[in-house]
Amino acid sequence: MRGRQRRFSTPFSLRMAPGGVDHASIEAGVRPFGRAWRAPWRAAKDVGVLGRIGTLEARLARAAAEVRRAQALRYHVFYEEMSAIADMRTQLLRRDVDAFDLICDHLLVIDHTAPKRPLFRQKPEIVGTYRLLRQDVAEANGGFYSASEYNVAPLLEARPDLRFLELGRSCVLKPYRNKRTVELLWHGVWSYVLMHGVDVMIGCASLEGTDPDRLALPLSFLHHTAKAPPEWNVRALDHLYVDMNRIPAASVDAKEALRTLPPLIKGYLRIGAFIGDGAVVDHQFGTTDVMIVLPVSAISERYINHYGADAGRYAS
Repeated sequence: MRGRQRRFSTPFSLRMAPGGVDHASIEAGVRPFGRAWRAPWRAAKDVGVLGRIGTLEARLARAAAEVRRAQALRYHVFYEEMSAIADMRTQLLRRDVDAFDLICDHLLVIDHTAPKRPLFRQKPEIVGTYRLLRQDVAEANGGFYSASEYNVAPLLEARPDLRFLELGRSCVLKPYRNKRTVELLWHGVWSYVLMHGVDVMIGCASLEGTDPDRLALPLSFLHHTAKAPPEWNVRALDHLYVDMNRIPAASVDAKEALRTLPPLIKGYLRIGAFIGDGAVVDHQFGTTDVMIVLPVSAISERYINHYGADAGRYAS
């Protein structure tokens, strides 16, 4: 669910800063499907369009080439625009890659008005993406990505009757960062939730910067106004835990705090999401992460009505 919603191939070592998030350790537990045709995006060939607004279309990636193009978009946003630190392999590939890409569905927003290139077959441009990992797939292949930062096991064990979906690696090409593209991404996620009977969405979302003191205002605002109730709480791993309660509630300027929050996190809050206990500094990506927990039952009726209880608003 990351607002850089991070990193197709086999696992490889990642460049790490001392005391940082050990993404490589959880990637090592991922057991990618033995045969490529078993990867989720192969089955997506049978899934129709999940939404359309004008020339923009939301659907799942249907081939390895489309996954690679989504990874290239992620690289551009996370490494070239933002402050993620690329290791040698990532620099050579110029794609944001990790082992989880093999076991996830990749939601795409595609622009069908991409300019034609002489002598080349026209390919619609991928302008937005979100990575989706269902609980059954995660459990068969080493667990959720967010488990490298947060102790998600107690929540999963306490809710065995619910189906969880992890959102991550979200990003949008700069000229398309507008309401229309974001609405289509969310329409695609909502369609996917309904398609798979998902009950709860989880994932990490990021604030730029690795100094919690400089992020004291937004972190404190989230702690005081959106902290998850005990039945939905997820705590950062002890060795990564950063206290979010840095400013007393009475001293928090809510208007200024909202202004400093990334649009993705503000969007989650408007819908009805909770924030887990503790932040995590991710030196590789130059961010401070918070845990998003969004039960479908908690989603504001206003938003369900907006997209349609059957995801029919932007249906193709």
